Amino acid sequence: MASIFTRATARRGISSIQARPVSRAFVRQKSALSPPYLLDDYLPKYQLLTSIQESKKRSEAYAHLSNCNLCPRLCGVNRFQKRGTCLIGSDVVVNTIAPHFGEEPCLQGHHGSGSVFFSGCNLRCVFCQNHDIAHQKNGFSLSPEELGEWFMKLQQVGNVHNINLVTPEHVVPQVVLSILHAKDLGLRVPIVYNTSSFDSLASIELLEGLVDIYLADFKVWNPATSKRLLKADNYADVAMESIKAMHNQVGDLSFTSDGLAKKGVLLRHLVMPGHEEEGKHIVRWLAENVSKDLYVHVMEQYHPRAHVGQKRRTTAGRARDVAEGTVEPGAQPAGAEAKKAVRYEDINRAVKMDEVDSVKAAAEKAGLWRFCEPAEQAGFHLCVTGTLMGSQICGIL
Repeated sequence: MASIFTRATARRGISSIQARPVSRAFVRQKSALSPPYLLDDYLPKYQLLTSIQESKKRSEAYAHLSNCNLCPRLCGVNRFQKRGTCLIGSDVVVNTIAPHFGEEPCLQGHHGSGSVFFSGCNLRCVFCQNHDIAHQKNGFSLSPEELGEWFMKLQQVGNVHNINLVTPEHVVPQVVLSILHAKDLGLRVPIVYNTSSFDSLASIELLEGLVDIYLADFKVWNPATSKRLLKADNYADVAMESIKAMHNQVGDLSFTSDGLAKKGVLLRHLVMPGHEEEGKHIVRWLAENVSKDLYVHVMEQYHPRAHVGQKRRTTAGRARDVAEGTVEPGAQPAGAEAKKAVRYEDINRAVKMDEVDSVKAAAEKAGLWRFCEPAEQAGFHLCVTGTLMGSQICGIL
């Protein structure tokens, strides 16, 4: 069975979505289905908001769009008039909307996680696994109201278990408005905020009462590493504060008896080649400062992407190399970098299993015990037919 990314390149007009039933078994770990992590039933948080609370969130969202300060870049731009670091204005740009079977089993279940892949990002990870989406403006523009209507299509036609917002840190105001609009239309599934954790505390505060599950990354620990690989030397400091704020809102991951996650934090760490010591620092910090009952996914899926392994640029590309710190201003490549034929050679390989195992062992030693396994299969399983501004789209199983 083949699967593809279904991409749209224009604004609106899909006439029908036909989701084919897919049988998927998913793991029900004992830790997931035992008290106090077992829920009899669950009502999404946004269903509990009063009309006054909704109005306040709407006004705050519009205010932040006018003076964008909801991510640590603090661009301060008026998103109705110009774009900041993320490259996105007042509308969102979406690359893919589909039931997704590449997430953790407790999120994808049998019908998939209703994933919305946003274009743009407030980080510049040189190894980005979704580089063609996150670092480029590839996709179609949607207003917050149109995005909310897509949530309803995922729920009604895709029969998904949740709405999964992938790389949403730079479009939080639009996300807030779209969730509130979808609530008015009848949305009833949990909201998953799938984040790099490069979020401001103001952003997490605005999301309170709207997000049920924070699917949060903690990428690297050392400022020098994050400056070189993420282009944000304050990443770890920001991630620590935002992850604590997320956990304060929703707590440890909890499930209904069918094994589906409904609320809480699911923390991901992608083990990087040669950076397992940073992973050990991260899991120890999580155990000591967030919760030993935190649900953790130590990921082994890293492979070289984006800029990693690309041929080193010469004079024409020096300016950017200077900005990235791999070349000294006005000089040749600095130090050991001068001997390398490709960029980021130190991470230009797959991660080794002993590196992954060492991080998992450190997590267990620190007291973490609730671990998630990856999905056995990945991909998008749906057929989309219709017309977008005259363009036919069809994703075939």
